[in-house]
Parts: sequence; C-alpha cells; structure tokens
Amino acid sequence: MRDHEVVTMGRVGVDIYPLQIGVGLEDVTSFGKFLGGSATNVAVAAARHGRRTAVITRVGADPFGKYVHRALTELGVDDRFVSAVPGLPTPVTFCEIFPPDDFPLYFYRQPTAPDLMIDPAELDLDAITTAGVFWATVTGLSQDPSRSAHHAAWRARGRRPLTVLDLDYRPMFWVSGNAAREAVQEALPHVSVAVGNLTECTVAVGEDDPDRAAAALLDAGVTLAVVKLGPEGVLARTRDEEVRVPPAEVDVVNGLGAGDGFGGALCHGLLAGWPLERTIRFANAAGAIVAGRLECSTAMPTTDEVERVLEAGRV
Repeated sequence: MRDHEVVTMGRVGVDIYPLQIGVGLEDVTSFGKFLGGSATNVAVAAARHGRRTAVITRVGADPFGKYVHRALTELGVDDRFVSAVPGLPTPVTFCEIFPPDDFPLYFYRQPTAPDLMIDPAELDLDAITTAGVFWATVTGLSQDPSRSAHHAAWRARGRRPLTVLDLDYRPMFWVSGNAAREAVQEALPHVSVAVGNLTECTVAVGEDDPDRAAAALLDAGVTLAVVKLGPEGVLARTRDEEVRVPPAEVDVVNGLGAGDGFGGALCHGLLAGWPLERTIRFANAAGAIVAGRLECSTAMPTTDEVERVLEAGRV
C-alpha cells in the first residue's frame, strides 16, 4: 500500500446491537454483530470515500480479535497496525435503541481494554508522520501506555496540518471530567484540528456556548475548530472564517455512529482541499445518513450517497 491518506488511532471493539428497536436489553431476543469503536469507525468512513486508511489499535488474542481483522480488511482498512494483547479480551459494547435521541451504551472493557495498551515502542512513526490526516481521540488519553503513545505520535508528527483530535469524551473511561480536561488541555497544543459536540467541547475548554467554545479551541492553538450542535447543526471556525450549517433531515434510527460518519467525511473533504463550507455540509450529510441506519461501521455512506443527499436539499 502507498502512504496512507488517513491513519486513525484508538478504540476498537465489537458492537452487539439489538435487532429490536425500542426494547430494553432485558427483553431483546436477537442481536447483530458489527465492527465498532470510534477511531476504527472513522477509518472505515474515510475508506468509503476512497481514501487509503489504516487504524492503530489493539485487540484480544481471541475470536473477536480475529473478527476485527477480517472486518477491517473487508471494509477497506489496512489492519497491519492492529496487534493482539495476550490475556485481555477484545471489548464488546451493547446498546439500547430508543429513537430519536436515547441510545444507552454498555461497555465491556474490563479489567482494561487492549486499545488502551498501545505502546509507544510499537508505533510506526513514519506512517503517522506521512499520513495526510492523523486522527486520534480523547478516549485514548484516559490511560497509559496509550496516553504516552499518543504523545509520542504527536511529537513525531510535529503538529503537521490535519492532525486531528476527536474530543470523543466518554465519562465512564475517566475518574472525573476535570481529569479529562487536563488531558485535553495537554493535547491541544499538538494538534491542528479539534472536533466535538458541545458537551465534549465544554469538557475540553470549559465553555458551554458554541461560539466561546470554538474561540477557546482556537486560542489553545488549533487552526480549525468544529463544534457539532445536534439539532442546531454544526459550527466550524478558523481565525479567518466561520461556517454554520443547519441540521440535516433524517429519521433517526441510531445516532451512535453519526459522529464517526461525520469524521470520515470531514477527513475526505479536508484532504480534497474543498472550501470549508462544502466540507462541513458534506460531513454533516454523511453523519445524518448513518443516524438513519442501525449499525455504525457498515452503515458508513459512499461519496455518491452523500452527494445525492446534498443534491436533494436535505442539508
């Protein structure tokens, strides 16, 4: 494979999603099995737009680990940077689906997850440095050695353009919101793009107003701040430009993968050098498509699917 256009780093697992919508897990009778994990889903989403992608992560030495490798390959993501951790199981995540806006998640990542055992010594720093986009998530900063590996990757990359931090904040992975904020504040000077919803931005910079949150992210050193506002659309800001995109029309089935679909499409637009407004509109439409589907990874749309939504004027 030629140099990767997108390299992501972080969480992976197997999503076990109920095939009955609006039913609690205690009453669900059948499930679907899907590739999952935010960083992994972003790599899949970018691959659906024709980008050469890879994910840096770790799995268990178990059948679910084998499934992750197979699913990545089938979905067009290079799995060469996925290694096994003996003695730890590949994480499994269950969810409940109560549209339009209630999707409880239940993570089984004990005693710890293999993807938090990424070691600095095992990183391919050349691949990280030469990638068009290097995408990492806040979850990967919640524990060592993963935290140290992320900082090693950023030092090697030297804050090149399109070094992205997904503010993906999951409170169950942190001892407190303050601990997460400290980790994000330490990370922001090393990245050029920050992406998150308003809750995640509030954790990151202590601002719960979209405009102030975007300004605080820019003040922390990023060149592009993207604040996702759910039913109010998306705000994106650089030092010289501000873009506001309205929400896309969608009958929500499962909102859990929408942010990752947004992320993969954002990578595609940034790599293509599109104007900021076109990039954000495209990413917003991609996220909406995923929200209208059950699963995450295999729900990621192609470029043609997104363009059809844009042409129909749904966003």
